[in-house]
Amino acid sequence: MGNHNGVAVAVAVHPLNSKIMETVQSFLYSDVLFDVLVRIPVKDLLGLKSISTQWQNVISSRSFIKAQMENIELSLTGFILQENFRWCNEDIKTVNYLPVETTIKGGDKMQHQSVFHFLPEDVVVLASCKGLVCCRSCFPCEEPTIYVCNPSNKQYIKLDLNGYEKNESIALAFDLDSSFDTFTKFKLVRVKQIVIEDEDGDDNMHFEFELYSSETGAWWKSNETCQCDGNFIKNKGIYIGGVLHWLTDGDQVVTFDVEKELSWLISAPVPAFQFESFPEACIGESNGKLHYVLISEEGLHVWHLEDYYESKWTLKQCKPLEEIEAENPKLFFNLKNRVLERVDRELSPWMNPLGFKDGLLLLKVCADLFLYDIENNKMTLVCTLQDLDTNSMSYPTVLPHCLSLVPLRHA
Repeated sequence: MGNHNGVAVAVAVHPLNSKIMETVQSFLYSDVLFDVLVRIPVKDLLGLKSISTQWQNVISSRSFIKAQMENIELSLTGFILQENFRWCNEDIKTVNYLPVETTIKGGDKMQHQSVFHFLPEDVVVLASCKGLVCCRSCFPCEEPTIYVCNPSNKQYIKLDLNGYEKNESIALAFDLDSSFDTFTKFKLVRVKQIVIEDEDGDDNMHFEFELYSSETGAWWKSNETCQCDGNFIKNKGIYIGGVLHWLTDGDQVVTFDVEKELSWLISAPVPAFQFESFPEACIGESNGKLHYVLISEEGLHVWHLEDYYESKWTLKQCKPLEEIEAENPKLFFNLKNRVLERVDRELSPWMNPLGFKDGLLLLKVCADLFLYDIENNKMTLVCTLQDLDTNSMSYPTVLPHCLSLVPLRHA
């Protein structure tokens, strides 16, 4: 018995065995740490990365990122806003980020204007998809560049942009089930509006599509075209279930199936001519469905799309402006009459739905921005245009954004 105990003691204190035990404990700690952290939302993980090198290595690993995305559903974190000149080739460089959980005030404002400062130049935001953002160089510039980046981990890749014109649209298609083993798979879709004059001197317009794949690193032109007389407005290139969507000023939504390279038109739930005033609309995504938000003298209407090919919409909410005003007397006054004053598109809308995601509507009313939770019927003042260092915001690009750990560097 004594010899046996002596052997046990000897084994326990042997230097090599001590290192093995430390290694085993380290592995056990890493596994437990992995299992705990993988259940934590991205916003909190970003702060936890600074605790130690080991924590950072775990959180930054591709296996962890994939597991975390499978455990935690991405939800709206904020809206990216950037004002545009409508008739000028020069770009506005300021980009604002509006978090949905806090109100932009005072010194906090500048923090949210530096979200893309990790990029080597000022950019114009083009599209946002599941944490990734597509941007381009601000014009004027000699060599325009496309950036696909993740503001959460400050990673990005660069692509040359040849022959780009300002009125083009570039959308981003990315799925969370993409493989992260070696690199992140995504596609870009570049849309050009082509105008051809017929024999009678009339202009015929259609859209052409070019695609880029991160797998091949190459662009190619699709054979698909879409006959449409409208121009793209707002929320450009919303990606839902493999399909991109663009709202037009002609009561139609242009769609493009990225894998099948097929395009078709979806009619708006209600045409603009049915209203006394000129209505304002935006599209967005919630619960995996395309939503259409419209504001007119009849009120705020929200539909979701039931059938792509029959343009079948289901009305989700209808709220008169008088009711919105009565529920928020400290925020709004005389809404219906103000909305009725807009009789054509050239007049700036008093109420303007800017972006919609996960049941949350970013709404501009006069010179204020509000966040409206349509599910809980809650209206919150976010900020004023003065807080954003702008007086207009007449033609902004507004992109819903979700924080994610999606990597863009090779493993």
